[in-house]
Amino acid sequence: MRLIGNLIWWIFGGLESAIGYFMGSLALCFTIIGIPVALQTFKIGLMCLWPFGSEIRSSGSSLGCLYFPLNLLWLVCGGFWAFFCHVLFGFLLCLTIVGIPFAKQHFKLARISLAPFGKDVVLKF
Repeated sequence: MRLIGNLIWWIFGGLESAIGYFMGSLALCFTIIGIPVALQTFKIGLMCLWPFGSEIRSSGSSLGCLYFPLNLLWLVCGGFWAFFCHVLFGFLLCLTIVGIPFAKQHFKLARISLAPFGKDVVLKF
């Protein structure tokens, strides 16, 4: 079922959304300062590419106290808009019974779009 869900997701906008995240990640990699943010954008792009069967876990990284300021900077510089868009599409998809599984994936993407630092995406094929 994951494969079918992901194929339908790709056809109806998931592939374009993932490409957008990957292009944003590539643009951020052109600057040295943007590389940590590019890694987070790439992580969200991967999850947007394969949302059914993926999960978000807390990372065991040693950054510790840096997560809060990095997530705050992320939120101010565009993370809020990504979060808002995923929540909006999630609510719109909840209007139909068929759209509820896709709305759940948007809410999952909204959760990682709000604060991606300190989280890892685990893809299950």
